[in-house]
Formats: sequence, structure tokens, C-alpha cells
Amino acid sequence: MAHILPVADTTPEPVIRFHGQDFVPLLSGALFWPEADALLVADLHLEKHSSFARSGQLLPPYDTGLTLARLARDLDETAAKTVIALGDSFHRDEGSSTLLEADRTRLAAMLEALEWYWIAGNHDPAPHRLGGLCCAEISIAGCSLRHEPRRGTPGLIAGHLHPAARIALNGRSTRRPCFAWDDEMLILPAYGASTGSLNILSPAFAGLFDRTRLRVAMLGRDRIYPVGAHLLVHG
Repeated sequence: MAHILPVADTTPEPVIRFHGQDFVPLLSGALFWPEADALLVADLHLEKHSSFARSGQLLPPYDTGLTLARLARDLDETAAKTVIALGDSFHRDEGSSTLLEADRTRLAAMLEALEWYWIAGNHDPAPHRLGGLCCAEISIAGCSLRHEPRRGTPGLIAGHLHPAARIALNGRSTRRPCFAWDDEMLILPAYGASTGSLNILSPAFAGLFDRTRLRVAMLGRDRIYPVGAHLLVHG
């Protein structure tokens, strides 16, 4: 049974134990996998604002820089040697061609220094030539990593749905992105600076989790909060 364990007081994040592996969830929405020395991130949606600009919605093109800066901080914090991007890394396939020079340079330095896997998403299914390995999915230590969640694959780690949880307690409610998992599947929150979220009680999640085994860890302002499923509400 998947469960969450507290660790030493010097480490504020809890540990997610899933499919025989220990993972450390970060406040950014990344997931550090110590055994694989890997940082997992889902749904970066780089170049989302430039995509909107093409349709006439003029937004400052700073979302990519903010996301890459966040990623650089997480890599410094964890000293991970591998990055696994779980799909929708770019908001559209041609997004890799519209990077600002500063963003391209920062990303190129990361790709040069690290082992990097780009898993194909529904927004960016085609491979690109930035560096790293573009693939449909990968398997590590008995875990399968892909973009879209699906039942029937034990040890599946995915993104795509941008999970969030709303809880109600003492007459108040709050809604935050979250990690969600049961014995079979673990879904990461969206990592990108300009991404939205979807309540895990919404129809999009129907049938994905065994609700009797569902575990949730919400991203707070200064720590990760394990949440009892009985506290979850719609909205």
C-alpha cells in the first residue's frame, strides 16, 4: 500500500513511498528520485505565452525564463544528475524554435551538464533537436514514466492532468496543486510557471485511482502537506 512517511526535521518535505521506491516531492511541483538521482517534472509548457501571442493575446514572454529558473534552483538543491520531463514540456511542437536567446542558452547549459529525457506529450508529440533523448516513455527500476495516465500499468508515473486538491476544514477551504497517487499510479502537478490545475475530484480523474487507496500531498507556501482523502471537496 502506498503511503507517506515523515522524515527528519531538517528536511521539510515528506517522502512519497511508491512502488518500492522513495520520492521526495518539492514545493515547486518537481519530484526528486534519490535512487535514480533524477528530477522528475511534468507539464513545463515552455513558450506558452509566445504561443498565445501568435493568436493575438499579447502576454509578456517571461514564463519560460521563470520556469527554467525554478528548474535550476531545484537542480542545485537536489544535485540531481538526470532530468525526466514527463511531456508537454513545450506548449506546442514548434515552441523549441521560439525560445529567447537567454532561455535557449540556459537550457543548453542544463542539457550539456545533465542526462535528459524528454517524454512526448499531447502538446509536443514530435521530437526536437535541443539535446537529450526524446522518447514516448521510459522504464526505470520497475516504474514506467509517460505523459498521460492510464490504468493497468503498475508503477506508472505521469503528468498531463495538472492535479490540484481542494480541502475544507473548520469552515474554510483552500485549493492547491498536488501530488496524487495510489498503489498503482502517481500523478505529478504541473511544473510550468504559467499552468493551471484541475481538481482531482473532477470527471477527468474518474476511474484512474482506487479511491480507497488514494493519497494526496498538497503544495503549500513553505512545505508539503499530506492530506486525508476525507477532507477533499469539489471546486
